[in-house]
Amino acid sequence: MSLDFFDSQGRPYAYSEDGETIYTFSGVPISYINDDSVYAFSGRHIGYFNDGIIRDQNGDSLLFTDGASGGPMKPMKMLKPMKSMKQMKPMKGIKEMKPMRPMKTFGWSSFTPEEVFER
Repeated sequence: MSLDFFDSQGRPYAYSEDGETIYTFSGVPISYINDDSVYAFSGRHIGYFNDGIIRDQNGDSLLFTDGASGGPMKPMKMLKPMKSMKQMKPMKGIKEMKPMRPMKTFGWSSFTPEEVFER
């Protein structure tokens, strides 16, 4: 299942070719999806993925896919860049315990994808 992820401005930010590992378009592996949760490779719980939307720990929308439903109004999507060669995936750390799922909101996250995925 191939997915392209766009931010609140419609900028292409990341993609997944297998529905699990998420890469930036520059080829950097930044996270993975396990069940309905998104984790950093360190094991840090980043948020939740459902209905085509990655939501942060507050329930706000961070990234959306073409098939996203619900959430805030989606912006017009910009053209996707060429995908760079993928870097090797790091080993997965021990997953943090999943926090209690927040209520879904109709707003965009106050965090940028860079703040969430690249810290």
